[in-house]
Amino acid sequence: MRLEYFEMIDQVVHLDRAAGRIEALAVVPEASPVFEGHFPGHPLVPGVLLTETMAQASGYLVLAHLGFAQMPFLMAVDKARFRSFVGPGATLNVEASLEHDGSGYAVTKATIRHAGKLLADAELRFRTMPFPDGLDAPMRERARKIGLPMEDAAGVAP
Repeated sequence: MRLEYFEMIDQVVHLDRAAGRIEALAVVPEASPVFEGHFPGHPLVPGVLLTETMAQASGYLVLAHLGFAQMPFLMAVDKARFRSFVGPGATLNVEASLEHDGSGYAVTKATIRHAGKLLADAELRFRTMPFPDGLDAPMRERARKIGLPMEDAAGVAP
């Protein structure tokens, strides 16, 4: 995780396009400027960054599902629950499943666990639309960096 750069997912562990499911890892850094203010002397990952972590895992799932044909943009977060605190050094297991895709929207359910314990979960809605100019290549590069399989739905690498 690079909190300051909103790069939350470190590695895609498993992608099952047919089942609409992704598993990823996110390792919370030991030190970050975020922790200086949240909270001094008692560092915790803010809930908004946990939500972003679930959204990014979900977004990569949607990208893979759509074969990078469109970009998912987060538009709603429903039923978000934060069940425990997350501190520096935690290895987070992030999972997302695709619940709906169609009419320009995608819906996922996502969870974050640490050592098997559920820490957070939410339902996320995305608007899928053409990539804005210049965003396609950086998204593909980031996806490659974290190990997201880059084949399109037909199994052809772009």
